[in-house]
This record gives sequence, C-alpha cells and structure tokens, in this order.
Amino acid sequence: MQRIMQKQGRLCDPAVTTCRRLALVLACSLFWLAPAAHGIEMAALYTVEVPYDSTDADAQADAYRTALIEVLVRVTGSTAVVASEEAATSFPNPAQFVMQYRPGQDGTLVVTLDGDAIERVLRQAGAPIWGADRPLTLIWLAVDWGLGEREIVGADDADRLPGDARSIDRNRLLRERVLDIARRRGIPVAFPLLDAEDLENVGFSDVWGGFDDRLKFASARYQATSVLIGRIRTDDPQPDRWTWYFGPADRLDWAGEPEDSIGVLADALAARFVIDSTQAVDTIHLTIAGIDSVGAYGRVQRFMENLRVLDELLITKVAGNTITYTVKVQGGTRRLENAIQSTGMLEPVKSSGVIDTTSYRLNGQPLGTDIGMRNEINTLEYLYRSQDN
Repeated sequence: MQRIMQKQGRLCDPAVTTCRRLALVLACSLFWLAPAAHGIEMAALYTVEVPYDSTDADAQADAYRTALIEVLVRVTGSTAVVASEEAATSFPNPAQFVMQYRPGQDGTLVVTLDGDAIERVLRQAGAPIWGADRPLTLIWLAVDWGLGEREIVGADDADRLPGDARSIDRNRLLRERVLDIARRRGIPVAFPLLDAEDLENVGFSDVWGGFDDRLKFASARYQATSVLIGRIRTDDPQPDRWTWYFGPADRLDWAGEPEDSIGVLADALAARFVIDSTQAVDTIHLTIAGIDSVGAYGRVQRFMENLRVLDELLITKVAGNTITYTVKVQGGTRRLENAIQSTGMLEPVKSSGVIDTTSYRLNGQPLGTDIGMRNEINTLEYLYRSQDN
C-alpha cells in the first residue's frame, strides 16, 4: 500500500496537479455554479437526463413524467414523492412544466423543467422544499480490492501509469456509480485530488482505520463542511462501512452499498435543509464582526447577497469592524445557520435568542415599524476571519 501511495505522490507534478484541480472545479460546477444574482436557483436542479425510446409512441410523455419525478425528489429531498398520490394530483400534466429538451447520449432525453412553477405548486400543496442551499460533500472512499490491492478513489486517474488500466477502469466505474446517484438526488459531491498535498496528510490506512480527524483536516482545503468516508472490501460479504460528518459536531454511521449510502447522505442533508412550505418567514438580526478592511467588507457583502436562503436583506448598522444585517428567512434561524455553516465563510459566536429592536432605526423610523417587524426578533452573531492577513 505504501508503495502505491508513494507512486501516486511522485507523479503529481505541478502541471498534473493543475489539471486535476481544474477537473475537480469542473465536476463541482455541474451542481454548484449559479448566476451571482441573489435568489436564483441552481439550473442543474431542474435539468435531468432520462431514458427515451424513440420507437415508443408514448416515449416523450413518459420521459417528461420521469423527469418531473426526478426533479421532485431533488426539490423535496425525499424519494417518497415517487409513490405520492399528492404528486400525481398536483402535477397531472408534466409537459406543462417543460421549458426545453434535447437529445442526450445513448438513447436519452435531457429535459429542463420550470423550477419556479414547480416550487409554486409545492408551496400551494404545503409540501417540503429544499432550495439551492446545498453544501459540497467531499468523499473519501477507500477500497480493498483483495490480494493486497488497496486504493483511495480520487477525482480522476490522470496520473496513473499505462499499466494501471485495470485500476483506472474499476475506480472510474465506482466513482461514476456514486456520482450518478448524487446527480439524481441533486447533491453536489466531489472526490479528493489525491495530489502531493493530500498524500502528505492522508494515506489508505487513515481512511480504513478510522483516523477521521486527519480526513477532516485534509478536507478543509476543499471548503467542505460535509465529509463522507467510505470503506469498501470487495471480497467481504459484510456491508461497506460509512461515516458522515457535517460541521464540527454532527456524525452519522451506517453500512450499505455505495448507491444506498448516497441516498442516506441525501436524506441526512435534506433533514437539515428542507423546510416546510407552510412555515412563516422569520426576521433575524445578524451581526458579523471581524470586518477589518474594505476588501473584507466587499467579500462579506457579496457573500450575504448570494446567500440563497434569504428572502430579504437589509444593512441596519455599521460600527467599527461590525456589520449588522436584518434578514428574512423562511424556516428561521435553523435554516440560516445551516446555510452559513455549509459555506465555512463565518465562524459562529453565539445565538442570543431575541432582542428589542426599537433602538435600531432606518430612515428615521424604528426598525420594527419601518419594515413591519415585531419588536423582538431572533439574533445571531458571527465572526469573519479576514483573508487580508
């Protein structure tokens, strides 16, 4: 095993490392890139590739129905919608939600649905909705293939030697199995680069032996607050072992096949981010300290403007190195805390319950009066760690 890891590290020259970084960025962007404007959902959530049999007279209608079901699973965060009578009642004509379609590869159809219209119907039905606030999950996957062959599955296999074709194929197939399920559930995932920096911090024995603190440390460079660790032994009838970490404290352990495990991951994330459509929009007083330069101010402001969970954003006070925002969020402080935690941008200081807002004024009026809020609102405090130092 040590020989294999050294071989991988030795081949990671700067040019290869740069290519692998680009590969990782491109893979993540399939899920993660979105227009910078506040409130715009990720287009990939509503674009799916489904089977299409051109010889079947009902092929197009079947493709639209399949596409709608897949999108509903992504947006509600639950596979239960597939068998739901409410879904069939609320969406009797899937074709009316189709914005565009085009032929895919190998007998498929790529369908883009109207996300805004779908969410309106879900809200009217009181169904749960999972918006664009989806953290990147980094997957450390160690595989014992038997006969002493042990590997960590990386983001790509560009640095392998020609004689490693068998290893490349089986790793690629395993990686694609995982990525396919993640894509269908609408969760952004990535595998580590396994470049020289990774291999200085992590070896196969760290993943296999449960030295998870080392893996979480190595995951920091990817800005991943969601980390999934898998251990697969192909010649063992026992189920594969998985551990998931979210943030500094949350941990979940289970056993199962890779496809099932990505489903468990999606369910665990949905449990933290899905909101009830009937929930009221809460007003929150958010204070961010540690803003010690113009550059820091710009970064924090862009971060807040692009935070998709926000329904409304106002700067209500600037004092020293601290900015105070008043925001409105459907789902309240829990949803906002989860969204901020998933980015790794801010460090929580404390959550102090409620405050009296009458001392805060906007345009000469008490803050609560000016924008129709109660005199008591939830408060959160965070610290921005400046990148200027």
